Order: sequence, then C-alpha cells, then structure tokens
Amino acid sequence: MRYSESKLAVLLLEDGTVFNGRSAGISATATGEICFNTGMTGYQEIFTDPSYLGQIVVATHVHIGNYGVKSDDTESSAIKISGLICRDFSQIFSRNLADGSLFNYFREQNIPAITDIDTRKLVRHIRDKGAMNAIISTEITDINELQDRLKKVPSMQGLELSSSVSTQVPYLKGLENSAVRVAVLDLGIKENIVECLVDRGCKVKVFPAKSSFSEMAQFEPHGFMISNGPGDPAAVGYAIETVKEILHSEIPLFGICLGHQILAEAVGIGTYKMFNGHRGINHPIKNLLTGKGEITSQNHGFAVKAEDVANNPNVEITHIHLNDKTIAGIRLTNKPAFSVQYHPEAAPGPHDSRYLFDDFVSLLVQHHTITI
Repeated sequence: MRYSESKLAVLLLEDGTVFNGRSAGISATATGEICFNTGMTGYQEIFTDPSYLGQIVVATHVHIGNYGVKSDDTESSAIKISGLICRDFSQIFSRNLADGSLFNYFREQNIPAITDIDTRKLVRHIRDKGAMNAIISTEITDINELQDRLKKVPSMQGLELSSSVSTQVPYLKGLENSAVRVAVLDLGIKENIVECLVDRGCKVKVFPAKSSFSEMAQFEPHGFMISNGPGDPAAVGYAIETVKEILHSEIPLFGICLGHQILAEAVGIGTYKMFNGHRGINHPIKNLLTGKGEITSQNHGFAVKAEDVANNPNVEITHIHLNDKTIAGIRLTNKPAFSVQYHPEAAPGPHDSRYLFDDFVSLLVQHHTITI
C-alpha cells in the first residue's frame, strides 16, 4: 500500500499545534507524552522498552521498518510505546534473519503509526516548546474531538507506571549453582539488563515492583539491582522505601536509569522533570573517576537535582552528561551503592559502559569475600 493511497492521519499537540500525515495502515488512536529518539538503529528494542510506557515516540531517522523485526531483539513481551511518528514507515524489509515486518508487528498489537510527517520540523518544535502530551489518530480527523480526548490525558509528572509493566511473579535466570546471587527490583526492566548479569555468572531473581525488602532478602542475595522503568520517580514511593531498607542492610546496590533516580530519592536527593529528556544511542558521558568518555544509550525524562547532590556529603558525582552537564552517575561514600542515569546494557547502542556490570559483580565478590 502506498501512503498516497492510505488514510489521512492527524497529530495534535497539547499546545494546539497540528501536523497532518498518513496512516501506516493501522486504524487506531493513541495518547501520551510525545518524545523523540535520535537512534538510527535498534527501533525494535526502543519500541519494546518498558520505560517508554505512556509515550508517543518520534523517530528522527528517516526510514523505520526497513530491516523488519526479530524475536531476539525484544526488550519485553510486547510493544510498550503508545504510538509511532516517523517520516517513512517501511512495510517491506530486507533482513534475512527477520521474523517478519514491522507493519505486521504493529498491526498484531494494534499500535498506530503515522508517516509522511515532517519530523525535522516536529522535533524542532518539541525542542523549543518542551515535552508535552499529544494524540495521534488514523481514524479520527476532527480536531475538536481529538482536543477533548487529549484534555483527559494525565501529565507524566506525578505518574506512577512501574507497577503496570513489572513482572507479576518472581522468576529466576542464570545457573542454579552460581556463587553470586542478585535480586532485581523490576520497575520496568529491559531483558538485556538481566542477560548482562547472567553473562557474568550471576544467578538472578527478578521481583515485582512492589516487593518488600524482606521478600527479596529471602533469596539471600549478594546484591540488589534497581531497574529502569517509566514514569515519575518521585511517585514510586514504595520502591524508594524498599531502597532505604536495602541501604540500611549494607548489601551492595546498583541502580540503572529509574533505579538511579530512586536511589537519589532514597537519600534525600530530589528529582525533576526535564524540559526535554535524553533519548538516543549517542549521548556523551564523562566518567569523573577515570577521566574517560563514553558514548551511551539513554532514555529518560527526569533527572536528579544537582543542588541536592552538592548539599549531601555522602554522595559523590561519578558521571556527567557532556551536552548539558546533568548528573549521569552517583555513588554513596558511606554505603556500597552506585547508579547511572543511562543504559550500560546498551540495547540498542554502543558497549562503552558495560564495564559497570563488571564493577557491580566485583563489588559483590569483594563485599562478601566470594570465591568464583
């Protein structure tokens, strides 16, 4: 089907701006916070990342779908974005290893995608005006009706979403007789994070978001991982309280993305909603401990408050984002705990930061005097 033969589609932003495009072939309407990702590859990993729950993603790369989809490339059990906006949605693919087309992948899950949008103009608008809610529809073109629906969409600020994407029951990964056990608090975890721990010889047990410290402690873990996930970190009070108990136990902790923000909140460091978040696979980070630069994969719309970190004598900044100097990593000087704002599993993205998993496992071995 050619786009010139497809149905008209509409994008309406919260500030009243309208963009007209074409349907990629799926009749549906979606709402959420609009954001953009600058990655040129890895669209399937992005679409299945639970951190994108409640968001409409704008792909800045021109062609989306041209290498199809593959079951091994998913980061969760289903597409988590609310909808997709792109310049060209390819309904054919040319990758021999692909299981199928992106179009069928979206159609099976009834996720709307609109194309023929001037994404450069749209991204410039979002950069100037900031993150905001939006609605896309391939079935409704009446602006008044779309405005009425958009008014009912809650702001991402104050929204707790982790419990809706977390596992509902605990599950195990890794070798049964592994010498290193890691308990993971699943706030919307990407599958490759677990795999990176398993690859390093860990036995991993993944727990639902609202699990208590005592429930996870029954696993007798050598360390805790607090995962990435969607929504406002300040709204995830149950996880903040759990992390406080973990810190009190003196068992090592590693937080990624939302887990980084939760660790900050647990030690009295506030978080804030960014004017525009960081989403892409080429974000430059400086490791202040080694002086080395890293190219990283990122997906977040909240950050920790630098002024709060400066006023906390027990928190050290370990990484900064070189584009805007936001805090990208911290460690506690009085507890065996550290965290980063980006994705060291890098799916998609470069592997510059995978050493953090090595650092975490080394911390567990040293802390518990484990022989591996």
